[in-house]
Amino acid sequence: MAREARDLRIALFIDFENLVTRTGITPEDFDLEPALDKLLARGKIVFRRAYADWIRFSGARAHLHDKGVELVDVPPSTRAGKNAADIRLVIDALELAYQREHVDAFAVASGDSDFCPLAYKLREIGRSVIGLAVKEATSPLFVKACDEFIYFRPPARPEKKGAAEKKPKAAAKPPASPEVPPIARETVSEMLADATEPVGQSSVMNAIVRREPDFDVKEHGFSTFSRLLEALEKEGLLKRQQNEKGQWYLVPA
Repeated sequence: MAREARDLRIALFIDFENLVTRTGITPEDFDLEPALDKLLARGKIVFRRAYADWIRFSGARAHLHDKGVELVDVPPSTRAGKNAADIRLVIDALELAYQREHVDAFAVASGDSDFCPLAYKLREIGRSVIGLAVKEATSPLFVKACDEFIYFRPPARPEKKGAAEKKPKAAAKPPASPEVPPIARETVSEMLADATEPVGQSSVMNAIVRREPDFDVKEHGFSTFSRLLEALEKEGLLKRQQNEKGQWYLVPA
């Protein structure tokens, strides 16, 4: 029986060099959390792995470790090295697909059309494919090869000198004050009240989305779902704990 879209078990594979080459994103600025929140709205991420020369991209290591991503080191990024990373990612993804039948969907973070054959093969054997990349640096062929595509947003570029003189300044909008929506507070309270062990952050997000499919933390003034949970922790509704893999869990306050 086919799974609901929000109950998928997802394996995430990240071609890291592709995401920070000619995209305006630096390793230090790379933020995986918004994309993780979108994936968690679709199901549970059961596998997280990123491929790169981590000596070269060391600025991203701490953030990725914090998100529970396994880092696979590949040779320096010559053309041969880039091929090595691509090939390793493809082999690992296909191996996981054939050995772990419970994995329903594969999220491939790259804009490279070299991953089109992988996407076609995964879909051929009945797995959903979700692509993730920066829109301006993504091959249209890879977008078409995926069932769904999520775009990373590069950091805003600073305004060129003199640009402010050419056009009048727009009136600054006051920032939206974060406000925890009742559905989030009620869902957390109910789940923690019945829990006999720590509750996964992704489980809470999934429960909220099942109740309200259009739920979006940004509409309530929060940049990510984690920020919303931090607000609930400050209210004394819960406590957040982190396991050895960097994954967050919730327990009663």
